[in-house]
Amino acid sequence: MDPAVGFSVGLTLRVMAVAVPLLFVFGVPLGYLLGRGRGRLVGLLDVLVSLPLILPPMAVGFGLLLLFGRQGPLGAPLLRHLDVEVIFSFAGLVLAAVTAGIPLMVRPIQAAVRGDLSRLIELSSVLGKPWFVTFLRVVLPHCRRSVAAGLFLATGRALGEVGVSLLLGGDIIGRTNTVSLEIYNAVFTGDFPRAGVLACLLALVSIGLTVALKRTGGE
Repeated sequence: MDPAVGFSVGLTLRVMAVAVPLLFVFGVPLGYLLGRGRGRLVGLLDVLVSLPLILPPMAVGFGLLLLFGRQGPLGAPLLRHLDVEVIFSFAGLVLAAVTAGIPLMVRPIQAAVRGDLSRLIELSSVLGKPWFVTFLRVVLPHCRRSVAAGLFLATGRALGEVGVSLLLGGDIIGRTNTVSLEIYNAVFTGDFPRAGVLACLLALVSIGLTVALKRTGGE
């Protein structure tokens, strides 16, 4: 019933409402490109996508802070031309969630497109179908289970993100404190009952995602 807790839950829901569609929109084409593409640029992109899984979250957050800060190579143009400030804002929390989840969204799709899909794509090409028709009517139906699995995994990872969110969002009370950051704040101040309730809330959501993932894989 604490208003601060209610704010954190509401903010987390709003962040995920934006981040999950973005994970789908960017993750599916990216997984297809990394699974089918060849060359040094594709290899470099593959490494970049893997970094959030390999590097500590604080290191990833620091790198994004340098890129999207007010004087950063990406943050300065966004602020100057679009009046969009990423750091310490809602946009920063969304960026943190997408960054944390995108590797887990991409990997199942990347593995799926390396199998029998090649033959189906070639058949579609022989029949004269445009690439976007092939993608929508061949690739997506073939990879639907992998897309669902990736989305469940990415959502769970993005929901519990702390390190990158801490640096990009700033953990400003009443502004950028998501549920994960509120757990951090509660532990830091010794409010263990609040931390326990919020941790159980995230655990229930994670269990739900795990059950959904198992059912998807068992179909």
